[in-house]
Amino acid sequence: MDGKPLTILLRYRGKEGSALLFSREMHESGLMEEIRKEKGNLRYEHYRSLEDPEVLLLVDSWESQEALDLHHASPIMGRIASLREKYDLTVEAERLLPAGENPGDERFLRR
Repeated sequence: MDGKPLTILLRYRGKEGSALLFSREMHESGLMEEIRKEKGNLRYEHYRSLEDPEVLLLVDSWESQEALDLHHASPIMGRIASLREKYDLTVEAERLLPAGENPGDERFLRR
């Protein structure tokens, strides 16, 4: 397996504030913190859309595909799936390339 770090963006979409309720329950139940403590997790953060209050963005980063696969096989995923179902959320996902994979990206970054 590839040992490169990877980041996935997940867009959760709900109705009548359900995406925000999902995020609150993830935080208040301690599930977010459990995920952050999993081996190989680099980042697990929720963000709300300013343009659409029914959209929640998850930035999900892992040390490797193998670490993400272990997360997906863990009991935690069942708990996340139950909450997604409870709040009737749809999910879209996309993988990001690291900025360094395209040297031209550097000119747009400020460090």
